[in-house]
Amino acid sequence: MQEVRESVRRVIAQNSSVSLDEHALGTGARLLAGQEPRLLWDSQHHFFDGTERTVQYLFILDALNFCFWPEPRWRYRYEGELLNGYLALASALKDAVARDATVLEAAFLAQMSEHRLREILSGENVIPLLTERVAVLQEAGAVLQAQYHGQAVNLVEEAECSTERLVKLLAENFSSFRDEAIYRGERVYFYKRAQIFCADLYGAFGGQRWGRFRDIEKLTAFADYKLPQVLRHLGILRYSPALAHKIDRREELLAGSEEEIEIRAHTIWAVELLQRELNRLGRAWRSFEIDWLLWNLGQREEFCQKPSHRTRTIFY
Repeated sequence: MQEVRESVRRVIAQNSSVSLDEHALGTGARLLAGQEPRLLWDSQHHFFDGTERTVQYLFILDALNFCFWPEPRWRYRYEGELLNGYLALASALKDAVARDATVLEAAFLAQMSEHRLREILSGENVIPLLTERVAVLQEAGAVLQAQYHGQAVNLVEEAECSTERLVKLLAENFSSFRDEAIYRGERVYFYKRAQIFCADLYGAFGGQRWGRFRDIEKLTAFADYKLPQVLRHLGILRYSPALAHKIDRREELLAGSEEEIEIRAHTIWAVELLQRELNRLGRAWRSFEIDWLLWNLGQREEFCQKPSHRTRTIFY
């Protein structure tokens, strides 16, 4: 993902509303060094049967993995627990597969309707950006049918064990995975959901079969809204007074705005710098593993004292 790293570095080099605190990077690295990345796959909330169906499930899950924050929050009850966000989505899809496995079929996805998706993701309130999610699934189903015989596993196998190639295939063939922006006349690449699909395959299959990638270390952090919230809590991300005021007042940042791009770019670069610090501390972790650590910290209340930034987008 060299183009991701190079493009965000160009953003970092310019004057912006976001900056990185070098002293806090060292402190944050020492804190993370006492943690362990969550390497065991969460089989409680995710569907897994070890077959091509698991690849199809993960592809659909990551196609829909975006924008959970708008109020009232969408929630889903699973095994007696009321979940929200990503775990609610993973659990709802797992339940849907258990009820009727045709939800994994490309032909079914290509004909998705708002009514049907609302049924699949039934719960407390309606999931945000329902119309956009329907369009994402329709495109996913149509492209899988037209180019991959309806199976995401064929897409993965075409990548030949390369995360770089798989991300490229996703971005080229599915507009909903084409997570790019223009910053001061130059293109910036993030590819959050495309990269996380690679990491999910790796995690679900334990680095074997469809989760075996010869270049897994090339993945960057997955720039969303939870990681910058944690990095800000740690003092690593610093916002200008004007930007901090907007975020603290829960004002929305437009997708593709300079401030939103700067937050995402600095998030990726902060993880790159944390990786270097952790290597010096004897923790040879990859960027996506540091992402897992930060995301898990973000599920703890003490790391959420200040709000995350808010952007309505299908990319994260």
